[in-house]
Amino acid sequence: MTQDFLLRILCAAILGGLVGLEREYRAKEAGFRTHFLVGLGAAVFMILSKYGYDDVVKTELVRLDPSRIAAQVVSGIGFIGAGCIIFQRHVVRGLTTAAGLWVTSAIGLACGSGMYVLATAATILVLLCLEAVSFIHNRFGAKTISLTFSATTREGIREVLDTLQKETVDVLSYEMKTHRSSEGEVYTATMRLKVKRDHYQSRIMSFMTEFDGITIDNIE
Repeated sequence: MTQDFLLRILCAAILGGLVGLEREYRAKEAGFRTHFLVGLGAAVFMILSKYGYDDVVKTELVRLDPSRIAAQVVSGIGFIGAGCIIFQRHVVRGLTTAAGLWVTSAIGLACGSGMYVLATAATILVLLCLEAVSFIHNRFGAKTISLTFSATTREGIREVLDTLQKETVDVLSYEMKTHRSSEGEVYTATMRLKVKRDHYQSRIMSFMTEFDGITIDNIE
């Protein structure tokens, strides 16, 4: 029985780690170690929930629910997932990683129950979802970026805006501030842009170098 338990937690750790490797490759908030531990921990809780009190059940007239501990994993994993979710600049980040941790805990529970085929199939589906959707999104989808740049004249700002519209880049928000420096007035514009993902960063960088007197302060 002990060898079977070891096999279950090993399988859970490996499958959770595979999901974590994909998140690590994408440089997300939770990577290999987090998913590895979540899968491993969920499997241990599942085994403890099902078999941890066999000695009590055999010796006393006690009825226990084998899902009592495992059920708490489903809600408890929400605390870890919440730590991956970030609200920044009106954009929510980390939802996919939080969902990945949630499903990794389910994979760990399945391994802890000895349902290896189900756990393996779920892991394959998770990886297919993350990689396939990521490829399609990067190839055909759009991305919202924040761009801050400075110009020495108002005409330079207007020229950039006019060219962005010709490039079919959607300007979602726009703010301009003026401040004085030793060289005179400097105009700083902050924009949120919606551009195609496959070439957004290189295109924006090359695009901004086409204008004289334009300096990129920040792009993210």
